[in-house]
Amino acid sequence: MFFLHELERTITLHPSFFGPRTKEYLSTRLLEDVEGTCNGQYYVIVVLDTFHISEGRIIPGSGYAEYTIQYRAVVCRPFKGETVDAIVSSVNPMGVFADVGPLPVFVSNHLIPSEIKWDPNATPPQYTDNRDQVIEKGTHLRIKIIGTRSDVANMFAIGSIKEDFLGSVPFNPILADADARRTL
Repeated sequence: MFFLHELERTITLHPSFFGPRTKEYLSTRLLEDVEGTCNGQYYVIVVLDTFHISEGRIIPGSGYAEYTIQYRAVVCRPFKGETVDAIVSSVNPMGVFADVGPLPVFVSNHLIPSEIKWDPNATPPQYTDNRDQVIEKGTHLRIKIIGTRSDVANMFAIGSIKEDFLGSVPFNPILADADARRTL
């Protein structure tokens, strides 16, 4: 799911930014442009470092300069068959929407065990087996990814909790910390 990837990006710079701090500005601009984005194949989580910034190439007729930056980044790429921990973001009669970091995952009601039923009268609405399993907003789930779909700048996944050791999991402080940061 998480990989260290070497990437390359070209940044165009206005002449007003030329000077002794050009490389520092390029690094800052790279972080702003790249971190937290999706290219349809993976999410760029964080840029670790830049290991090469090319000499600027002036673009004829405009005065702008083009720089090519090579950098290392941690990327997130989900795979079919992978088991992940998620936090439920919404629940409806059709299924459950959950977030695995930046990746939204949908678990259809057909991919939820048959003993866990939709209860619209509960507050909040939830899936429950009327014993110890309750799936509502904020619940931590262990999901198996059964398929992914990519758009130009987004990725989506379909998941299942219908196998052994999947479904509601006990409280995980690491996931709770990530959930708390996301709501700020």
